[in-house]
Amino acid sequence: MANASVWSAVVGQPQAISKLAFAAADPVHAYLFVGPSGSTKAEASRAFAALLMAGTDDPLQRDARLALAGQHPDVREVERQGARISAEQVADIIRNASLAPVEGNRKVMILHDFHLLDAAAAARLLKTLEEPPPSTIFIVLADQVTPELVTIASRCVRILFAALSNDAVAAELIDSGIDPDTAEIAAQAAEGNLTRARVLATDTGLMDRRDAFAGLAARLDGTGTTVVKLCTEVLGLIDAAAAPLAARQANELVALEARVAATGERGSGRKQVEENHKRELRRHRVDELRSGLGVLAGAYRDALVRGQLPRPDSGVIAVTRIHSALESMERNPNETLLLQSLLLDLPSL
Repeated sequence: MANASVWSAVVGQPQAISKLAFAAADPVHAYLFVGPSGSTKAEASRAFAALLMAGTDDPLQRDARLALAGQHPDVREVERQGARISAEQVADIIRNASLAPVEGNRKVMILHDFHLLDAAAAARLLKTLEEPPPSTIFIVLADQVTPELVTIASRCVRILFAALSNDAVAAELIDSGIDPDTAEIAAQAAEGNLTRARVLATDTGLMDRRDAFAGLAARLDGTGTTVVKLCTEVLGLIDAAAAPLAARQANELVALEARVAATGERGSGRKQVEENHKRELRRHRVDELRSGLGVLAGAYRDALVRGQLPRPDSGVIAVTRIHSALESMERNPNETLLLQSLLLDLPSL
C-alpha cells in the first residue's frame, strides 16, 4: 500500500491534483471544479474533501476513508433534484452550510451539477458563497460555466479538469483488467466519460445497441406505427443495458452493510446511497440515449458523404434535428416522446 493515495481514483488530471494538494494546506472558502462529465472531477471532489478532513494523504485514515466513500458526517454531497437546481434546493444548502460540524471543526459541502443552476438560485446562493461560516468549505462541480454561474464562479478558486482522451480511458480500463479490444470499444462509445466507460466495458450488448441506432434511418418508412415499434426496440435495449450498473450497485450496498456491521459506525447511510443509485441509473439511461443519437447522426453523415440521400440538404437537416434533440435533453423531457417526435421528422435511408 506504499503508493496508496486519496487521489488514486482521479485519472489524467495532474495539474488539478497538484493545485488541490497545495491548496489543502491553507484552503479558501470555495472551489469550482469545471470539466466534462466522467473526467473524474467528482472523484477529485471527494479526494480533496478527504485531504481537508484528514490533513494527510492516507486513504486508510478514518476521516479520509469515510470521505472517499461518501459517508463522512461532515462532508455533505448535494445532488440535483429535478431538471435544474432551484432556489428552494439552494435554501436547503444554505441552511446545512450554517450548521456546525458534527465531529470536528470543518465541514465540506460538495455541490454537484451546478451548470444546471437557475438564475434565482444563483442569486440566493451568492452571499453564502461570498461569506460562508468559517467552518464551511464549498466544492462546486459544473460541466461548464453557464451565464447563471458566472458570478458565483468569480467567488471561487477555479480548478479545470480536462476531457479524457479515448486512449487515457482505454488505458485505465486495461489497468483494471479489461481486455484491450473491449477497452478500446468502450472508450470510443463513452466519448471520454470514464464512469460510463467502466459500465460499457462489462456490457455485452454495447455493439447491438450501436448497430440498432445506426440502422434506424434505414428502417423508417414515414409511418407512426414503425416509429413506435423502433422506439420500443431501442429503449428496451437501453433498459437492458442498465443490468451491469444495477449489479455493481447491489454489490456496493452489500459492501456498505458489511462495513457497518464490522465497524459499528453510526448510521449506515443506506438511504443516501440508494438515492445516489437512482440518479446514477437515470444518468446512465440519458447517456445511452445521447450515445445512440450520436450514432444515428453519424449514419446520416456517412450517407451524405456516400451520396445516398435524395437531396443533400436532407442529411444536413437530419443531423441538425438530432443535435436539437440532444440539446433538449438538458430540460429532462419525456424520452419516449422525444425519440418518437425525432424519428417522425427524419428521412429514410
